[in-house]
Amino acid sequence: MSTLNIHTIESAPEKSKALLEGSQKANGFLPNLHAVLAESPELFEAYQTLHQLFSSSSFNKEELTVVWQTINVEHECHYCVPAHTGIAHMMEVDPAITEALRNRTELPTEKLQILHETTLSMVRNRGNITEVEVEKFFAAGYTQRNLLDIVLGLSQKVISNYTNHLAKTPVDKAFEKFAWEK
Repeated sequence: MSTLNIHTIESAPEKSKALLEGSQKANGFLPNLHAVLAESPELFEAYQTLHQLFSSSSFNKEELTVVWQTINVEHECHYCVPAHTGIAHMMEVDPAITEALRNRTELPTEKLQILHETTLSMVRNRGNITEVEVEKFFAAGYTQRNLLDIVLGLSQKVISNYTNHLAKTPVDKAFEKFAWEK
């Protein structure tokens, strides 16, 4: 059960109503995460802005999924792991990638595995990764921009993962079939 308010468009603070309306229109339903974030219009807007920016960053759909799910799984987010599994399916990401991330097993390519390992190290070490890790990341074909874009993705996921921990946000019906536990 949620410990924070899960707003409707009607119950949300005035500054969040247009954001919720846009979310409902874009998704075909009102995601519970967005309904919780609505309590703080500024946090909700920041989350949506970061999502848009990260989605149009230097990463392709597989790499976006690797960064998102690496962080979601490491943060043990009961809501975001199933949501991003469903999103990855909608983005037509190879299910082998999503299952490897959910189950903490080896990814199908070395390059994606290095992206996963770098992201995981950034999360676990709060950005203090080693020169060896950075060199390995660059040797895999990634760039300085890619490295900084991991920080962007992490910023987005901190908002959603931490909010879901605080709220115990119920998983949306659309993503229940992708339920996940550590």
